Amino acid sequence: MQNQQPHIYKHMTIIRSSEIGTYLYCQRAWWYRKSGYEPQNQAELAAGIHAHDQHGSKVQKADTLRKLAYFLLLAAGILAIVSLILQFSS
Repeated sequence: MQNQQPHIYKHMTIIRSSEIGTYLYCQRAWWYRKSGYEPQNQAELAAGIHAHDQHGSKVQKADTLRKLAYFLLLAAGILAIVSLILQFSS
């Protein structure tokens, strides 16, 4: 059986969530892209993508170091408590 859509949906354009984000950021950029225009500043766009990738890597490393710092702080606290317990129990 063939999937038939109601008549009202045949002429509707599908809008993707990424298009909504582009539209909210810059309505003109959305219209250009929707009309088939490609940006002329490809080198700048590529450099921006590269910069964002590098920044994302730095953020992930910082997050990992922050988690390690919390773990080490917790371990130091536990060792201090164990040390105090051993010192006062003898």
